[in-house]
Amino acid sequence: MASSIYIIGKDEIPARVSLKENERLDWTLVCLPGTSADVSIDIELDGPGAEVDLAGLYLCRTDEKLTLKVNVRHNSGGCTSHQLFKGIVGGQASAAFDGLIYVAHGAQKTKAYQENHSILLSSTARAESRPQLEIYADDVECSHGATTGFLGEDELFYMRSRGIPEKDARRLQIISFLAPVLERLPEELRDDIVSEC
Repeated sequence: MASSIYIIGKDEIPARVSLKENERLDWTLVCLPGTSADVSIDIELDGPGAEVDLAGLYLCRTDEKLTLKVNVRHNSGGCTSHQLFKGIVGGQASAAFDGLIYVAHGAQKTKAYQENHSILLSSTARAESRPQLEIYADDVECSHGATTGFLGEDELFYMRSRGIPEKDARRLQIISFLAPVLERLPEELRDDIVSEC
């Protein structure tokens, strides 16, 4: 099992990975405030039973420009991939996620899932999401989804009505939104990210 945490803009992220039979890849990507980058990753599942668990979070607060391109190719049957990317985009920043799940002819019993969710903190921030499925097998479970929106006003009102100051309420909403990826990180890095929220 290859389990790794990569800090975008600091660590060298492999651009292409091939997984053989029953191999597993477990990666978490983190983009901290102040980082602009163009990241492109190709993951090939070339043997039955190969698994990918890929997650990421990005905090773009001012004028950062982030592009994430993730191409997961199921070339063999009986493989599984999970992708979850979550981001916070504010100021004049922009973040783009371009993800492809490809299922080859004959790659039956594939299970592939992809999600990208972003929260905008300003009207000038931009978040684009282009999740894609390209499937050439008929016995598969595949899904993709994307959302972009603002912090929930009803939740904010509820917390404020319980005496939580607005700034703290917004921070708690952001931390809650990022929690599924934050929990994958070591405590020190998680604390650093929470302090940026």
